[in-house]
Amino acid sequence: MRKIVVVYQSKYGATKKYAEWISEELSCDLFERKNIKLADLEPYDTIIYGGGLYAGGVSGIDIVTKNFDQLSNKNLILFTCGLADPMDKENTDSIKQSLNKVLTTQMQNKIKLFHLRGAIDYAKLSIAHKAMMAMLYRMINKKDYDSLRIEDKEFISTYGKAVDFTDRSTILPIVSYIQKL
Repeated sequence: MRKIVVVYQSKYGATKKYAEWISEELSCDLFERKNIKLADLEPYDTIIYGGGLYAGGVSGIDIVTKNFDQLSNKNLILFTCGLADPMDKENTDSIKQSLNKVLTTQMQNKIKLFHLRGAIDYAKLSIAHKAMMAMLYRMINKKDYDSLRIEDKEFISTYGKAVDFTDRSTILPIVSYIQKL
């Protein structure tokens, strides 16, 4: 029988929630990134890594990128979690463009990607993240409102609030993909 593991790094909880849901659906092991070493991944045939999107990067993805040679014989799945709506092609193109900076062509060909929508609670953000979000808000708010994308209008209307876009049903394509391996 195939051994599957979900590994995640979550700063504010949305990625953790998705990782737990995936682990439950697949009845597989679950580890937080900080509690696992490369050697711990050896027994697994399928490794699912989930990380939050921050400033164009995926948190904790170095466990995959730095150890790709040792992991390349396994099924590798990456899910990202961020505020950007993954149903918007412009958003997924932007995520892929950011991932191109950290994933080699060989990695991109090997790793199956999924993008999930997360959550934000401004009261829980670090000072650095609050500053980044404030800067983004000011930048978007300077534009002509009628010319804004729907997502930008949504960002303006929810700025400073707690918003949760997580949805358990959005993990089903990941679960289905893994079950077909």
